[in-house]
Amino acid sequence: MRKAALHNLGCKVNSYETEAMQQLLEAAGYQIVDFEEKADVYIINTCSVTNVADKKSRQMLHRAKAKNPEALVVAAGCYAQAAGEKLLDDTAIDLVIGNNKKAELVQLLEERLAGREPQDAVIDISAAQEYEALHIERQADHTRAFIKVQDGCNQFCSYCIIPYTRGRVRSRRPEDVEEEVRTLAEKGYQEIVLTGIHLSSYGTDFKEEPQDLLELTKRLHQIPGVKRIRFGSLEPRLITEEFVRELSAMEKICPHFHLSLQSGCDATLKRMNRHYTCEDYLYRCGILRKYFRDPAITTDVIVGFPGETDEEFAETKKFLETVHFYEMHVFKYSRRAGTRADRMPDQVPEPVKTKRSAELLALEKEMSKAYRASFLGRETEVLMEEPVEIGGARYMVGHTKEYVKAAVPEAGGKNCFVRGVLKEFLTDEIIYLAENPDLG
Repeated sequence: MRKAALHNLGCKVNSYETEAMQQLLEAAGYQIVDFEEKADVYIINTCSVTNVADKKSRQMLHRAKAKNPEALVVAAGCYAQAAGEKLLDDTAIDLVIGNNKKAELVQLLEERLAGREPQDAVIDISAAQEYEALHIERQADHTRAFIKVQDGCNQFCSYCIIPYTRGRVRSRRPEDVEEEVRTLAEKGYQEIVLTGIHLSSYGTDFKEEPQDLLELTKRLHQIPGVKRIRFGSLEPRLITEEFVRELSAMEKICPHFHLSLQSGCDATLKRMNRHYTCEDYLYRCGILRKYFRDPAITTDVIVGFPGETDEEFAETKKFLETVHFYEMHVFKYSRRAGTRADRMPDQVPEPVKTKRSAELLALEKEMSKAYRASFLGRETEVLMEEPVEIGGARYMVGHTKEYVKAAVPEAGGKNCFVRGVLKEFLTDEIIYLAENPDLG
């Protein structure tokens, strides 16, 4: 029995695909071992969203070969797609598998192990029209299940390489999604998270019967055993009165919305090729707050985009304070060869990016604490996920529907719901939940 080890880099879509590849290997008779162990095959599902991601991908590939020089080292995923020719010349890498070819992993491995050079392991992803058939039956060490429902992106933001590594929008058939979610629900997963490269585009590529993310959500809402439905990153333009009103009528929907922003300055947004203004974005946040009580609104922000002046950064910071996000992921702009932003003038010096990033991270910490504090004294329900130790005491920690982290003294196991009142902060991020059996 051959031993295989897998390592994932990057987003939740990559995580889903790594789980799917692992289950393909198990079905083919491979023994899965920890990545730190000696294996016959090492598979690294790579990321290429930034230059740092490229570097980490290369490091992990070389680290795998160092563990066992006789092993077959496989580069899969986005960096493999973007740098396929270059990786084929790397003596540490034995097989390169691009996107939309992961479902053929076992066949490609067997060909390579038999001494043959697999053909078409990296395709022209821009020409791909079919959604890649990957499935999972479980997710290791998680109480929530991340479900990939869409791949590819048609947006072509000026800083982003992803449309070139993932191709155009391709959506998974709703009946296929439903079947997978039913399987996971039967195995005890009570919360699902819908993910995709550009989740808001779900269904736009279906030619015959109209389908969109709202219709898919309604379908999944009917599945017994599913208690919560959460979304991955959404585009602001998806947030309309109709969309949010219908979501608010579904009790399983988590009022936790990650709306990509990237900048709080209209001039910067235009250079980024983002298709909305700050005024429009704020309007969409208002719709969410109209239909949900204190929804968690989170976002991504890029600092130091080419041409970002001190005045533009100040405008962004002021806008972030106006929206008052629950959480912000702050990124320093990273140049990507092949994108329009890489060729733009007025590249911002690294020390300036670092200073701006620190300012926004401090703001994020302040706003996040304020949002959590607004829940003190409130009755809520928490899905317990893992044991932790705080101040020498043992607790079970989980999240509310809004993704506020809460803890109870360790007693029961994970994947159970506990109702109570959020009483006081145990740490900057975790609130003590006083259980109250009378709450149901």
